[in-house]
Amino acid sequence: MVFLWTDKIAASFFVFLIKYDFSLMTSFSSKNVWITGASSGIGEALAYAFSKKGAMLILSARNVKELERVKNNCSFPEKVHIFPLDISNHSQVFDVGKKIMNQFKTIDILINNAGVSQRSLVAETSFDVDESLIATNFLGTVAVTKSILPGMIAKEAGQIVVITSIVGKIGTPLRSSYSASKHALHGFFDSLRTEVYDKNIDVLLVCPGFVKTNVSINALNATGAKQGTMDVATEKGLSADYVAEKIIKAIVAKKEEVIIAGTKEKLGVILKRFVPKLFSKIIRKSKVT
Repeated sequence: MVFLWTDKIAASFFVFLIKYDFSLMTSFSSKNVWITGASSGIGEALAYAFSKKGAMLILSARNVKELERVKNNCSFPEKVHIFPLDISNHSQVFDVGKKIMNQFKTIDILINNAGVSQRSLVAETSFDVDESLIATNFLGTVAVTKSILPGMIAKEAGQIVVITSIVGKIGTPLRSSYSASKHALHGFFDSLRTEVYDKNIDVLLVCPGFVKTNVSINALNATGAKQGTMDVATEKGLSADYVAEKIIKAIVAKKEEVIIAGTKEKLGVILKRFVPKLFSKIIRKSKVT
């Protein structure tokens, strides 16, 4: 009987090890974490999540007032540092990156979250808007990464997280250049991963679906003005807190890519991969706003 009980206890403990979320135990108290786009949405939620785990935070965005609000709402505001930044201004990115490296010496985890979305038809969209989306979402993210990458390589350690989008995997109406910028991120950072794996640098691509943030409100229309309204699909999207939790789990697990989305969005990725013609027919008629 003793052996039977021992076997049961061992089996129960094994199940516990499989099911337990060890990210709950993970502390980031010794980590310097730089988050761009930290004034709202997913970036804000990540700031709170990392702060609860004791990380030293560097928060960047254009809106200093909102960054101050986020800082004050963090668990340990004394460990939060604000560096205002517009990632579409690439020379400013390298200047800020240099200042951050001079002050903190190393960045352990970089969260590339800043970006802007789009809601306009290709034929109606100004080329200036196309340029702006690429300059911000793609080249801005590349610039931020390059500003701290030499430090990671020298230390032979680091994690680079890139918040792309489900439309970095599939194209949808009204998001042509936004989708292009996110596809470009996948190509760039998949390539980077192959070049730095031997330096103990991990690269994670995060592909959120609809998330209830201000992303659609701030999305650019055909002339470059903000849309100013929230999409119905965005209103019904996942919470930013939920997405942040999933991202941290992926970071702890050192995943290379994670899709955080609803069933329909995940199904779209599968259909695009295996039955692209069927996907094309479906997406033409799908409500994507």
